[in-house]
Amino acid sequence: MKSRSKAFLDEAEKKLQEAKEEMFKPKEDMVSYSVCKKSQIAIENYLKGYLTKNHIEISQDETIATLFDKCVAFNEKFKEVDLSEISCRNHIIDSRYCSEIPKVAACLDTADALDTYFRKNKII
Repeated sequence: MKSRSKAFLDEAEKKLQEAKEEMFKPKEDMVSYSVCKKSQIAIENYLKGYLTKNHIEISQDETIATLFDKCVAFNEKFKEVDLSEISCRNHIIDSRYCSEIPKVAACLDTADALDTYFRKNKII
């Protein structure tokens, strides 16, 4: 279980870094779809990594919202992380994406906030 959790968390960190690199390209070179998907994948993998690390079952059809709810149920401190700016949180990850810069930036900010939360709480 530990290696599966580590794989999720490593992938989350990788995707967050890739999303940041894409976001900070010159405007004409930046692909907002790429930032969106990589941020979504980072968020999903942070949550899955935490849940598997704590032996909490996850299924294939989880949404960001259901994963987050499981994290909050296990540890109420997760409420410190705000997912309200992510409009796709209630949908299966492959079914939605944003292309507008403010929404994409909000998703990236949320992934970054999760990373910060995990580091502050020594989860990673």
